[in-house]
Amino acid sequence: MECVVQGIIETQHVEALEILLLGLCGVPKENIRVHELCLKSGPNLGSEASEIRILCDLMQPEPAWTVRHVGGSMRGAGADQISVLLRTMVESKASKNVLRLFYLLGYKLDHELLRVGFAFHFQRGAQITVSVSSYSKMLKLHATESNDDNVPVSPGIQMVEVTAPASAENYTEVAAAVSSFCEYLAPLLHLSKPGLSTGVVPTAAAAAASLMSFSGSTNM
Repeated sequence: MECVVQGIIETQHVEALEILLLGLCGVPKENIRVHELCLKSGPNLGSEASEIRILCDLMQPEPAWTVRHVGGSMRGAGADQISVLLRTMVESKASKNVLRLFYLLGYKLDHELLRVGFAFHFQRGAQITVSVSSYSKMLKLHATESNDDNVPVSPGIQMVEVTAPASAENYTEVAAAVSSFCEYLAPLLHLSKPGLSTGVVPTAAAAAASLMSFSGSTNM
């Protein structure tokens, strides 16, 4: 399982967020360039449709493939008492033939996305990952080399996601660690359970200007 919260930030403030994250995390960032293929099951696989994502990491010397399935989220009183979403998630490394395999199983390609950005991985009460990225819909099949044929999903806006692996035994501690960390980002953006985004926070511009000013004076 994993704990997750999401938010959005205007692209013009991403540099300030990166400065803040670098100071909080104390580790170098990792660049992201991922080709995401969303596949949906056909009628031969049952009456209830399922969705999987095949991810190709384009930052590696040789493209690395991963199959990812996000399941249902925790419900009930326990879920209402934590400020993060707890959901099942399965990831598995795969070979370059994985797409052909799922086609043979009866899955159909629904859409393709190109995700570009950066991430920080660090330990702070839990193994936390913060990713900041933009998504573009690919109009041409598997066109990962050219940006001319891609359409931004949300122009001028980038997605921020904070995740941490959890289990049935420790999810409350992990949720608390994620929530505590998110408080440091509050001046720039609001993070909440997926689907409950409150939009861009009004203090973002002032907070970004302050961070950029501080960073400039520190580098002089």
